Amino acid sequence: MWNIAQVIFWTLIPAMELRLSIPLGIIKMNMNWVTVFLVAVITNIILGIVVFILLEWIIKIVTAIPIIDKIWQKYVERTQRKIEQGVEKYGEWAIAVFIGIPLPGSGVYTGAVAAFLIGLDERKFFIANIIGVLIAGIIVTILSLTLDGTSTIFLKSV
Repeated sequence: MWNIAQVIFWTLIPAMELRLSIPLGIIKMNMNWVTVFLVAVITNIILGIVVFILLEWIIKIVTAIPIIDKIWQKYVERTQRKIEQGVEKYGEWAIAVFIGIPLPGSGVYTGAVAAFLIGLDERKFFIANIIGVLIAGIIVTILSLTLDGTSTIFLKSV
């Protein structure tokens, strides 16, 4: 049970998510890969939904401070310009791919913010979130299962 709690904990950490929790569970904790995959993916899907739902409320509170509001508005404009074409062309699939590619800066936190900024409705985000998390989970699980024993060098400090 403790190992499952650790997988959940690492999945909730921004910028880490299942990109860290799956390799830790499989390689470092020697857990069954199916268990690790299911726990990390379900946790990550729920996390994306919660972040998306709470985002508007959090932004209202934080942007009550004028300087933060000014920074936020610039960030919104810049982000919308960057992602607008991809989303117009590919819809929620662009968000799904963004969430699904296990690279730094991607994931459900940033995917939820991006979806919020472009005005993606909840239903479309939820679908994109599920698809993206499944893609990321599959990629990270396959990589974790195919790594040899020397890969644990990278996990010893955690």
